[in-house]
Amino acid sequence: MKKKHLGKVFGTAAAVLMLAACGKETEQSGGDSQEVVDLTLKDGTVSIDPVTGDQQPTQETEPAGAEETGAEEVVPEGMYRSELTNEIIDESLKNQRPIAVMVDNEKTALPHYGVSDADIVYELMNSTKNGRITRLMPIVKDWQSITQFGSIRSARPTNFMIAAEWNAILCHDGGPYYINDFVYPKKSYTNNLSGGFARFPNGKQMEYTEYITYNSYTNPNTGKSYDGLGKRIEAAHYSTEYNDYYPGQHFIFSDTELTLSDTHSDAFAATEVDLSGCFPHNSSMLKYNDEIGKYEYYEYGSVYVDEGNNNQHLTFENVILQKANYTQLDENGYMIYNCVISSPWDAYLLQNGEAIPITWVKYGEGERTVFWNKDGTEIVLNTGKTYIAMVPDDVWKELKIK
Repeated sequence: MKKKHLGKVFGTAAAVLMLAACGKETEQSGGDSQEVVDLTLKDGTVSIDPVTGDQQPTQETEPAGAEETGAEEVVPEGMYRSELTNEIIDESLKNQRPIAVMVDNEKTALPHYGVSDADIVYELMNSTKNGRITRLMPIVKDWQSITQFGSIRSARPTNFMIAAEWNAILCHDGGPYYINDFVYPKKSYTNNLSGGFARFPNGKQMEYTEYITYNSYTNPNTGKSYDGLGKRIEAAHYSTEYNDYYPGQHFIFSDTELTLSDTHSDAFAATEVDLSGCFPHNSSMLKYNDEIGKYEYYEYGSVYVDEGNNNQHLTFENVILQKANYTQLDENGYMIYNCVISSPWDAYLLQNGEAIPITWVKYGEGERTVFWNKDGTEIVLNTGKTYIAMVPDDVWKELKIK
């Protein structure tokens, strides 16, 4: 496992206020702090002062760089740290709302296009039928760079409530009538675009041919043209920037890479997540790749490949597994996660091949889900992408982390 270093973390004003409201106090170490110098040389020995016999550093000691000291990376002019990933991105995106996209996760819909460019990826049970098939809901900040994303399918009520956590415009193709009460203006915190996206000639049935583009697209086989996201959002009169319903930055990030076992006594090894007992249709899994320090996503027995992005794998620095109950709405298997709760429910946070138990709450439909450590402080994520699975409570025991 790569050597990691613990650094200070950035908090949001919302996080500070929430901690104050919960009556949590920050623990501080007493006494003066002393700098600890690593005296180990490259050959594994230490330097000894010939007069005093004390250990002392020498010029042969490894020089301290940004990785060794935990120094914060300088943000270049014209760039900023993304509120979704903490990665350094172009400042022109700073106030731009993301989009949330309903992606068909049936095997026939594979390969996907563009999903590996998402900042956050949710996986949720879409129906209690068909082996509890899932759909992915990627959250994408830089949607103006999209050339082909999908394929696109229908939404469920839960997707509207989760998209609202990011102030994201939900892009989907219809849904059962249960979504009607969640579509703008029924719910003022939501904006959505339904159907009418580009149809690509991929040789599949119609339901597997719909993809999002930013620019307009003309199908070379049919000659039919489709407006891209730019025109669609403008025509809907939606703001492209965060509006009054933006609940603020979703996560707290560290300015250096964290290792859970450095700060959590209950951390345990977690190099594989087996969700096949929870999502049996597509048998989702995540496997930690120590060489890149990320979790790779698998489904249908194979590593996920994004054909629209040079066959790139879908990888994550952070993984959150969230226990949630649900209500089945009819005999067709349509359902809604009961994702608004005020009493904490169980979850896990995984980073760098380790996991810790955490909890979560969501106080309102348009509010963000807050994830807590066992000591009542809010979790801190490493810089990078995050995968979040909402695991049904009746199969939570089938979740395997090893």
